[in-house]
This record gives sequence, structure tokens and C-alpha cells, in this order.
Amino acid sequence: MDIATFSSQLLIGLSRGMIFFIVAAGLTLIFGVLRITNFAHGSLYMLGAFAAYTVSTSLGHGHYGFWLALLVAPITVMILSLIIERGLLRFIYNRDHLTQMLLTYSLVLIAGDAVKIIWGSEYKSINIPEGLRGSISLWGASLPLYNAFLLLIGPLVALGLWLFLSKTHLGKICRATATDREMVDILGINSTRVFALVFALGGWLAGLGGTLIAPTTTVSMGMDANILIYAFLIVVIGGLGNIWGALISSIIIGMGEAIGVLLIPSVSIILPYMIAGILLIFRPSGLLKSVW
Repeated sequence: MDIATFSSQLLIGLSRGMIFFIVAAGLTLIFGVLRITNFAHGSLYMLGAFAAYTVSTSLGHGHYGFWLALLVAPITVMILSLIIERGLLRFIYNRDHLTQMLLTYSLVLIAGDAVKIIWGSEYKSINIPEGLRGSISLWGASLPLYNAFLLLIGPLVALGLWLFLSKTHLGKICRATATDREMVDILGINSTRVFALVFALGGWLAGLGGTLIAPTTTVSMGMDANILIYAFLIVVIGGLGNIWGALISSIIIGMGEAIGVLLIPSVSIILPYMIAGILLIFRPSGLLKSVW
């Protein structure tokens, strides 16, 4: 193995880490503001991938199919998330965590059956858009152009979320609601609407992650489980509610997974968990300070 091969694998792992980050960012927002452990977050990611497949194939895998899917699929998942929050979750905010976990896990089962009924159990695939095919040379390593696109999207999403939460009036209300919901209600702000907004935004991020991953892998049932585990790892490692912490931990997990596949494939499956365990031994509160 030469340096170019190692560097290429590292960059691919880094691009995969951007997908982890986008999904984990939605999870940390929902957990930080709503205080709900949302087991259905991975299902929203899976539904985003299947929705992207439907939109893309409706145009015959054409040149514009992926770009339309990138717009429509996350919005579809966002609307579905809003329906879930308004129809179910808003009734259990004051219930114990076990009830919340059981409800969100039941949504996982419902989503799995819905996918089987609507799309079947066969593997699906989406073509990489024509403008993002091929590869480029980056620091002497060959990197697929689509993976370079992912490397650009991840930091842009992180920057957008940070600007929203830190610089906008609505984002500051979200942070205030996470800190003291009762005070927000006393000030005349409807906290339930804030919850709906945050859950919808988290769903949009999950749908975006599912759409972006679809051209690089098979779209199938069960893809929700792996991403959910990684998302929880990233949220805990990065520090609850910390967007930049989630980005850093996503990079570590993505690159660690890539190196494991290349160097020690026999333990590559458990390597991300080993990395998480080591990091939490030295930083049990997360890499960066929790903001919730």
C-alpha cells in the first residue's frame, strides 16, 4: 500500500464522516431542545433515501433527477417529521423517558413495514449525477468527485446551523427553550411551536443525509440501524448540542472507519466503538462543552 492509496481512503472516510455529521446534527438538536431520545431518527434518514430514489427514478435517472431529489426528499421528510411531532410526540413531552423511547421505537417498526409495503425489500440504487462523476487529484490522492462534493456540503451545513442557532432571533429562542422552557412560556413564546420547528429541522437534516448517501450505496431496509448507532456515538463524543463537536467527532469516526477497513479489516466493524470508548475515557463529557 502506497501513500496515495492511504490518502485516498482517508479522504473517502472523511467524506463519509460528513454524512454522519449531517444526521447526527439533527439528532443532537432534537435531543437538546425536546429532551427526547429519538430512535426514529435513523428511520427518517432511511425514508429520505427511499424518497430520493423515487424522485430520481421518476425522471428516468436523468441528469436532473438527483438534484430534484436533493430538494424534494429532505422537505418530504421534514413534513413527515412535523406530522409525527404534532400528531404524537407533543403529547408525551412530560412523560417519562421510557414512554418516549417506546413511542419512537414503535415508529421504527412502522417505518420499516411502510418501506417494505411501498418500495419492497429489493435493493435500490441512484446514479451519481453526471456533473459529479469521475475523480479529482487532491494532495496526490485520487478522490471521487462526488465525495469531494460531500466534503464541501458537511462544513456548509455546520456553518449554517451555527449561524442559525447563534445569530438569528429564532435560533436564540430555540436555545432558550432548551435551557428553560417555563421561562420561555412566561415570556409569551409558544414553546410547543419551537419544539415542532426543531423536530422538523432535525427531520430535514436526516432526510438530507439519506439523500446524499443514496448515490454511494444501496438503498435498502436496515440502513437506518447503522446510522442511528453512529449518530448517537457522535452526539455523545462531540458534546450534547455542540455542532462543532459533532463535526469533529464525525470526522474522527469516519476516518477511523476508513483506516480500519484498509489496515485491519478483521476489526473494522468494532473500530468506531473502540475509538468512542477511548475518547470517552479521557473526555467523558465530550470533546467540546455541552451547550444544552
